[in-house]
Amino acid sequence: MARALPRFNSSRQLTLHRRKLLATAAYSAAGLALPATSWWAGAPAAAASRRPASSRSVNQADVDDVRDLTVYYSARDQQRGGASGRKALASHLLDEAVPLLGGRFRTGQLRRDTYSAVAEMTYLAGWMAFDAGEHRTAQRYLTIAARIAAEAGDGPLGGHVLRALAHQAVDLGHPRRALTLADASMSRDRYGWASHREKALLAIVHARALAADGDRVGTIAAISRAERDLGRADTAEAPARVGFFQEASLAHETACALRDIGQPRDAEVHFKRSVATRRRQQFARTHSVTLGYLGAVQVQRGSLDEACATWNEALDAMEGVQSGRTHDVIVRIQSDLSPVRQRGGRHVNELDRRARGLLRAIG
Repeated sequence: MARALPRFNSSRQLTLHRRKLLATAAYSAAGLALPATSWWAGAPAAAASRRPASSRSVNQADVDDVRDLTVYYSARDQQRGGASGRKALASHLLDEAVPLLGGRFRTGQLRRDTYSAVAEMTYLAGWMAFDAGEHRTAQRYLTIAARIAAEAGDGPLGGHVLRALAHQAVDLGHPRRALTLADASMSRDRYGWASHREKALLAIVHARALAADGDRVGTIAAISRAERDLGRADTAEAPARVGFFQEASLAHETACALRDIGQPRDAEVHFKRSVATRRRQQFARTHSVTLGYLGAVQVQRGSLDEACATWNEALDAMEGVQSGRTHDVIVRIQSDLSPVRQRGGRHVNELDRRARGLLRAIG
């Protein structure tokens, strides 16, 4: 672990972040170093002793407003992608939610609840930026969200944010960093205190990181743990942020992990299970990505016609979705079609034409 970063101030850091939103700096794997264990342990007390930055008295209605808006934008993200509404959420976060951190609190519980609510909104802003392909912006938001969650003493939320950073690191090709982050999300005060549904999410992203790092045995064990956790999940116990994580989501991430350890046939089975069990309209973004990944493993095993049919479904599902990940799926489709364009016939050419047209449409 890296050295602790002294005198972290959540409100000040996000204010500085606002000034950097238009910066062109790239995603930085080196920027993923975590503070020392001692910093995490002392964060709640440090935040509680911080002098108020304003005379505003924070109340429960303020917390509820932050939570309600986070739920709204989370549902929008699942359906329409992170590029849709991201700027509006970021504006509300920085102008309305973050100033609450500098307010006055009647009780310690109200302070912790406020910090947790702002941390979760910060996480969502980062996740939406990640989905939009704004990876440096996402990294900044997610890193700050993890720290605010620590100041709230909210271990499960901190684990939720760390697994998002791990997921991003896997996608961007940094397996060792991803595994460090995923390992941290599985600590006793994060995974250990989480609901069963959230435990399943942390465990399956841990599996993804293990797969990216080449640990086949660890990957299979982590998948089994995630399956057990989700089997024990009770909808009533889980926070709203993990309401999306059900059978279809677990199957999708399981398939990705199996694909990454060189088991494409098993991956195909789980991608198909994900497609079959997902509520497609509610989770249109992820549904289209799953179909894109499914087509990729189908063409890998030589089933071009089946892959083309799957990819056409993926393009259909992308209608109205604004997401960097769906953009990447289209680029991957074109790449996979490249070697077979000359011998694939009319259906391949038609799929290629659709993909090119959709890329132009989404910029």
